[in-house]
Amino acid sequence: MQINGKTALITGGATRIGKAITLMLAQAGANVVVNYHASAASAHTTVQEATGYGVAAMAWPCDVSDPTAVQAMADAAIERFGGVDIVVNNASYFGQIAVPTTDLTMWQRVTRISIDGTFYVSNALIPSMQARGGGAIVNLLDLSAWQPWPRYTAHAVGKAAMLTLTRQLALELAPTIRVNALAAGPVLPPDQSSAEEQQRVANQTLLKRWGVPDDATNAVRYLIEAEFVTGSVLVVDGGEQLT
Repeated sequence: MQINGKTALITGGATRIGKAITLMLAQAGANVVVNYHASAASAHTTVQEATGYGVAAMAWPCDVSDPTAVQAMADAAIERFGGVDIVVNNASYFGQIAVPTTDLTMWQRVTRISIDGTFYVSNALIPSMQARGGGAIVNLLDLSAWQPWPRYTAHAVGKAAMLTLTRQLALELAPTIRVNALAAGPVLPPDQSSAEEQQRVANQTLLKRWGVPDDATNAVRYLIEAEFVTGSVLVVDGGEQLT
C-alpha cells in the first residue's frame, strides 16, 4: 500500500513511539487521526507538527477500552476523511500487579486497553477499510508476548493476546485487509530513566546499544507498504530476544 494520500488512525498517537509513528505517516503523505486519552496538550502539538508536512490531521480523545467511545471516534474519522485506510494499535498501559491479588482493577485496566481496545478499534474501522477497497492494520507488541516480565502479568498477557489477534484478524480479513505486528525492543528510553538503567538495558541486547525511534517507525512503514506480508510479526530489538 502506498501511504501517500491515505488516512491513518493511531491509538496512543500523541506521545513517545506513537507520536513518532504519527509523524512518520504524516511525512509520508497520510492524513492522520491522533487518538489520545489523557494527553490533550501533546495530542494537539502532534497535530500541529503533522500538518506541517502538508497533510490534514485531527486529535480525538477516546478511551479505547470503551466500545461506545471507540465507535464515536471511528464515526468522526469517517465523517472528516471519508474513511480510514491504516490503523496502528499502539495504545497500552504499563500497570504492574501482584499475583495473587484481591484487587482486580489494574488487571482489568491493562487488559481492556491491550486486548479489548485493539479489537474495538479494529472492529469499528474494518467496514470503512473494506468499503475503500482494503487497508492495513499494525499492532504494537513487545517481547513480553513471549517472555514473562516480573510484575507485568497483565501487560504480558495483553501483548500475547494481541499477537494471537493479529494472526486471527489476518486470517479473517484476507485478502482485502492485511494485519501485522511490530514487536519493538529498546528504541526509546522511558521518561526519567537513569543512565545506569539505560546501560543495563543496552547490555541485554546483542548489539549492546539502544535503537532509535526510526528503527520502529521504519518497521511500521514496511509492514504497511509490504503487499505480500500479512499475519506476521516483525521483531526489532537489537537481538534482545536472544539474550
